[in-house]
Amino acid sequence: MAKRRPQRASARSNRASDPLHILITAGPTREYIDAIRFISNPSSGRMGYAIATAAAARGHRVTLVSGPVALPAPQGVETLLVETGREMATAAGRAFRDADAAIFTAAVCDYRPVRRERHKLPKNPDGVTIEMTTTEDIAASLGRRKGRRVTLAFALEDRNGRQKAERKRIVKHADAILLNGPANLNADRATFEFLDAEGRWHAWPSGTKQRIAERIIRTVEKMCASR
Repeated sequence: MAKRRPQRASARSNRASDPLHILITAGPTREYIDAIRFISNPSSGRMGYAIATAAAARGHRVTLVSGPVALPAPQGVETLLVETGREMATAAGRAFRDADAAIFTAAVCDYRPVRRERHKLPKNPDGVTIEMTTTEDIAASLGRRKGRRVTLAFALEDRNGRQKAERKRIVKHADAILLNGPANLNADRATFEFLDAEGRWHAWPSGTKQRIAERIIRTVEKMCASR
């Protein structure tokens, strides 16, 4: 179940002329093997939190659905804390109902154990075999029913990035996609390539995640205004 962090008032500048309700997913998810052990990934959530901060500063209503991260909740943002992919899918689905746009930055685990043991499994010197199944693709699931909403997805790839990102934009029914690489994980600066709705690539200059977040929000504003 999603846990809510209270919203706090904040001073906002550079307000957008038409405030939006923006859903943002961020951070990793955890998929439990037993009562103690889980699989996850090294996503820090910094990019998603930076985007949420930038959106709130522009005067937008923001719902941030976050996996486990070591970051304070952004001021002026409704922050819902979750752990698993299922919890994130449920919380994001609810927020998406009246959202104008969604930005999917979360690094949701692609697989989860078919069975979660109730107690800690004893160590087996012969090793163990864990049956896995795929988790729900949140961006694709919500993208299929987005209507006039704008959705922006992220693709983190270590090879054949553009080819995979182009495929992901179609599968996720995204209006645009941002391609990045492993070097962006846990870094203060990042480099992205932007794939727009017409299938054109744009190289974005490297910058701090906060500066890139501001560019992302202005891009989403333009996309929503053109609808």
